Amino acid sequence: MDMVVLESWLEFAVRWLHVITAIAWIGSSFYFIALDLGLRRSDDRRRGVHGEEWQVHGGGFYHIQKYLVAPERLPQDLVWFKWESYSTWLSGFAMLILVYYMGAELYLIDPRVADISVWAGVLISLASLAFGWIAYDLICKSRFGANNTYLMIGLYLILVLMAWGYAQVFSGRAALLHLGAFTATIMTANVFFIIIPNQKIVVADLRAGRRPDPKYGVIAKQRSTHNNYLTLPVLFLMLSNHYPAAFASSWNWLIASLVFLMGVTIRHFFNSMHARKGRPWWTWGLTAVLFALIVWLSSLPGDGAEEGARADEDAALSGAAARFAAADGFEEVADIVMGRCSMCHAAEPGWDGIRFPPRGVAFDTPAEIARHARQIYLQAGLTDAMPPANLSFMEPEERRAIVDWYRAASR
Repeated sequence: MDMVVLESWLEFAVRWLHVITAIAWIGSSFYFIALDLGLRRSDDRRRGVHGEEWQVHGGGFYHIQKYLVAPERLPQDLVWFKWESYSTWLSGFAMLILVYYMGAELYLIDPRVADISVWAGVLISLASLAFGWIAYDLICKSRFGANNTYLMIGLYLILVLMAWGYAQVFSGRAALLHLGAFTATIMTANVFFIIIPNQKIVVADLRAGRRPDPKYGVIAKQRSTHNNYLTLPVLFLMLSNHYPAAFASSWNWLIASLVFLMGVTIRHFFNSMHARKGRPWWTWGLTAVLFALIVWLSSLPGDGAEEGARADEDAALSGAAARFAAADGFEEVADIVMGRCSMCHAAEPGWDGIRFPPRGVAFDTPAEIARHARQIYLQAGLTDAMPPANLSFMEPEERRAIVDWYRAASR
């Protein structure tokens, strides 16, 4: 089987795994936050019971109790919620490797933004993820971290700074994706380094006959609350790579910054509702205003840097792209792609209703076509996925020409 097809299926499998584990993690996180906020004072006078709630689901009734610290006797069957978080991060990191590291010349590096090597881009990516956790954790453990409001403001400022920084180094698509990975790394590290270890300390104390210190639960609760408010922005940023209106804007870093505020407003509504403190409908109005501002920012013209740099694109071709540009049949394939695909895949698409090139991919120059050789081969050569519904009437002979060109260049 063609290696390109195998690589595509590998990416599909890892992405599927990532979606499944993310659903499991986010679902359990949202459930326990809602449960914790909705607990009522317990009628059970047994020592240590803090609150309880009756729930009905799937035809069954459930009686859930929460202890202020822990029960006097630890049950034998204790379910830990941790692998949902770990497997989400691990599968997401695998996706980062498959798409952005192995495809760095296409998705990670944009010479018009920063002309850096692939290895430099990968090292910056890895270092930034580590920096995020270290900086956040040190702030949480400082005096500054004792005030949760100040802590959240500080964290937000760090996220804005990172959004701007990523936009100065990586392609727009990679910048927003990395901001999501930066945030998700903090969230998973909270589980791995703080929440689960603190729970293990409590369990060890109980088994040793000691009374656990409540501070471990307080610390874990703080980190869990942070995760709760960061979840929705991470989802937006992970989906943003499919929408050039978000990542291809010159203001993508500011768009990403506003997304975090939308996450706060939405979660505040649900957290207030679950805590039975009313439904603050004003949060939805504020969310709509923030989203409208994001849409407006995406429509603003850029600084012209990309247009001014296009004249140098051919000189900036990577080794792989240069090989595809020099292969036999490239001129014919370039004519095919420009004729059949550029009504949508252009800096200024000609198809009604399309403002940005799909996924930020434009075929305005031969250099851009060479850079996207693998995608053209897979989408329009091996399969008829593109053009959609074959609206531009690409002929079978043209698809064969794409296949022959790509395979000749690969050899």
